[in-house]
Amino acid sequence: MTDEVRARHILVDNEEHAKQIKLEYERSDKSFADLAEEKSEGPSGDNGGDLGFFGRGDMVKPFEKKAFEMDTGEVSDPVKTEFGYHLIKKEDER
Repeated sequence: MTDEVRARHILVDNEEHAKQIKLEYERSDKSFADLAEEKSEGPSGDNGGDLGFFGRGDMVKPFEKKAFEMDTGEVSDPVKTEFGYHLIKKEDER
């Protein structure tokens, strides 16, 4: 069982904006980290959206649930939390 996940995220205030960013990621050669620096409205944007490793119980439930069920390298569809809409990229697990 996975104990920890390393993820990056992009946080925006609405679902449509998140969907547009995901399309831009899929259609361009920009890295997820570059897009996070450019587009994320959250404080981790300055760090390419890197959240480092986190365990269960460290993040809000919808975010955590999605991050733990994803495959490494996968980018999620928008995930709604109390903070806004997140695109999550699972970087690693251990």
